[in-house]
Amino acid sequence: MSGFRHLDDRLVHQGYIWHVAVGRFSSPDGEVFERDIVRSPGAVAAVPLLFDAEGQPSVVLVRQYRAPFGETVLEIPAGMRDIPDEPTEATAARELVEEVGLVAGRLEPLTQFYPSAGMTDSVLHLFLATDLVPVERATHGPEEAHSEVVHLPFAEALAMVESGQIRDAKTIIGLLLVARQLLRADASADRDG
Repeated sequence: MSGFRHLDDRLVHQGYIWHVAVGRFSSPDGEVFERDIVRSPGAVAAVPLLFDAEGQPSVVLVRQYRAPFGETVLEIPAGMRDIPDEPTEATAARELVEEVGLVAGRLEPLTQFYPSAGMTDSVLHLFLATDLVPVERATHGPEEAHSEVVHLPFAEALAMVESGQIRDAKTIIGLLLVARQLLRADASADRDG
């Protein structure tokens, strides 16, 4: 839709990474309105995918405390783009080491999406991480220091999405996109085989 204009922002709170602004906008018919917006540098996440000797896929997740909900959340490794001008692939690679102790031989972009379009300008860059090599974790902050790395068969992780046990949006999106890729690869192998 065209005709909307961003007039200005008024800073309400400046945080370490994010800041909160009240944005003033004009609608196509000239109505001026305000919206609270969390301004963010964005984030990255990666689905770490492994295959066993029989070719069965598994995924590496992290269970960590999430303060806004006051509970631990099972999710794919992810992090804020908190280093200015760092390429998204480099941020994703760094987060894999920090959160689950893996170096990816290959990072393939899956998609970019708006995690909460009604409240923030954040964009999340989502990757598939493969050819993984274990390394020592390099955790940052109390949440990561007290987190748990969880290695699950891919089918079990998908079942946890369907049952509502995995509720984190980036994790749900990542697992479903990878499941679709795996189905296409299986169908292609069946056709070629």
